[in-house]
Amino acid sequence: MNWAQSVTECIQSGGTLVSIEDLVESNFLADHADLFTSKTSGFWIGIYRNVNGKLLWQDNTALGFVNWGEGQPSDDQLDYCTELSAASGSWSIIPCSSQRGFICKKPKMDPLLLALYLFTDAKKDKPHGHSTIWMLLALVLFILVGMSFMVYFLFKIKKQSETQREVRQCSTLLEYSNALTGVGDKSDSTHDKGKSEHSVV
Repeated sequence: MNWAQSVTECIQSGGTLVSIEDLVESNFLADHADLFTSKTSGFWIGIYRNVNGKLLWQDNTALGFVNWGEGQPSDDQLDYCTELSAASGSWSIIPCSSQRGFICKKPKMDPLLLALYLFTDAKKDKPHGHSTIWMLLALVLFILVGMSFMVYFLFKIKKQSETQREVRQCSTLLEYSNALTGVGDKSDSTHDKGKSEHSVV
C-alpha cells in the first residue's frame, strides 16, 4: 500500500501509523520487521512533513527519538514519506506512492473508557443494545460481588487474628500470674516449714 492508503487503514482500525518514542520501541519493531523481509523491504511509519516542512508524528507525539539511516532525511524531498527498513530497522525518506507494508499503533484503552465505549456503542445499535447493556451490568455486578466477598474474608481473617492475639496475651498473662503465685507459695511453704521446725526444737 502507499502511505496515504496505510494512514486510512490505520485510522479505520482505530489507530495511527506507528510513532517510535525510544530505542527500546525501535528495536522491538526492527526485530519484528526483520521477519517480513521476504514480503516487503520496509514499513510505513507515522512521520510526515507539515506545510512548513517540519517533521512530525501523525499521532502528535513529540519527535524526540530518531533512527535515520545514513544521509537521511534530505531537505529537498519535502513530498516524501518515511519507511522503517525491514532489514536494518533504520528510517529513510522515499516517495509516498511506493508500495510498503505498514505498522499501526493503537492507544491503550482504559477499562472505564472501554465500558463507556461499550455502553455508548450499545445505544447506537438498538437490536444488540439490550444484550450488551445486560452483559455490561452483569459484569459490573460480578465485580462488585467479588469485591464484597474479598472484603468480607479479609475482615474475617483480621478478626480471627485479633482474637488469637488476645488469647495469646491472656495465656501469657495467666502464665506470668501463675509463675508469680508459685514463687510466693514456695517462700510461704519454706517459711511455714521453718516455723514447724522451730516449734519441734
